[in-house]
Amino acid sequence: MKIFRVFIIILFTIASFPGYGQVWPSRPVKMIIPFPPGGTLDAVGRMLAQKLSEQTNQNFIVENRAGGNGFIGADIVAKSNPDGYTLLFSASTFISAPLAAKTVPFNVDRDFLPIALVARAPMSLAVNKNFPANDVKSLIAYLKANPGKVSFAVGSIGSAGHLATDLFRKSANLDILIVPYKGTAPAFQDLVGGQIDAFIDPVLGSMPYYKSGMLKLLGVTSNKRVLTIPEVPTIGETIPGYEFYSWFGVWLPSKTPLTIANQLNAELNKALSSDMRDKLLQMGLVVGGGTMLDFTEFQAIETVNAKKIIEDGSISLD
Repeated sequence: MKIFRVFIIILFTIASFPGYGQVWPSRPVKMIIPFPPGGTLDAVGRMLAQKLSEQTNQNFIVENRAGGNGFIGADIVAKSNPDGYTLLFSASTFISAPLAAKTVPFNVDRDFLPIALVARAPMSLAVNKNFPANDVKSLIAYLKANPGKVSFAVGSIGSAGHLATDLFRKSANLDILIVPYKGTAPAFQDLVGGQIDAFIDPVLGSMPYYKSGMLKLLGVTSNKRVLTIPEVPTIGETIPGYEFYSWFGVWLPSKTPLTIANQLNAELNKALSSDMRDKLLQMGLVVGGGTMLDFTEFQAIETVNAKKIIEDGSISLD
C-alpha cells in the first residue's frame, strides 16, 4: 500500500507540470511580429503562419505590434502566459537592437526560448534609379568624392540593415549619412521617390522595385550571388571578405514547457521541409531549420558578431 501511495504521488506530481498531458495547440495561436506589415519579415511570417495553421488544424494569427525598434512586440511575448499560445516571429534585429540600447524592457537570453531559425536573408544594396553609380566600385568612388553627402536609409536603429550598412561603411572607409526609418516600407517609398539615395535591405523587399526598373541593385551581401538575380554581383567581389545576412526566427517565453517548445520546433521543421521551402528559395532566402540547440548556438554567435559591429560603429538608440 505504501508503494502504491508513493506511485500515486509521483503521478500527480508529474501531471502538475505545466504542459503535461496537454494537446498543443488546442486553440488559436498568436504570432507576434514586432514590425509593421509590408516588409520581408511580415511576408515570411504570414506564409509561415498559414503553413502552421494547415499542419495543426488550428489558426496561427499574425499580429503586427510595431514600435520601439521591435521592443514593444517582443515585450508583449516576454510577458505573455508561457503556454505556447503566444510566440514571437522576428528578425535578427531582435538580438542586435538591444545591444545598442541602454534600457530594454526584456532580456533576450533570460526571457526567451529560441525555437528555430526559419531563414537567412541575403540583403541587397539598392540605389535610386537616377543615382550616378551602376556598381559597387563606382558607388565607392562617388562616396569618397562626396563624403557625408550620400544618404543611406536604415529600417530602424540597430537593425540588420543598419549593421550591414555600417559594415559596408567601415570596410570601404566611407563617410555616409544614416537616415533612420520606422520600418522598411516607408524607406523604400522614399528611395523610389528620390528623398534618399541608398538602402541595404533583404533582397525580397527590393525585388519588385528592381524588376520594374524603379531601383538599381548594385550588389548583394551574401557570399554567393542570389539565384533569383544572378546578374547582381556580391559586394564581396569588390570588397573581399564582406558578407552579411539578416535572419528570421521563432521564440517562445522562456518558461514555456519544453514539451510544447519541442512540438513547435517539430512543426517548424515540418513546414520548412514542405512546399514552403521552395517558396522561400524563390524569394532568395536560405532556408533554416534544425534543433532548438542549433538555433541557440547560432543566436549566440550572431550576438557576438552584432555586438562587435555596434561597438565599432558606436551605434546607439539613446
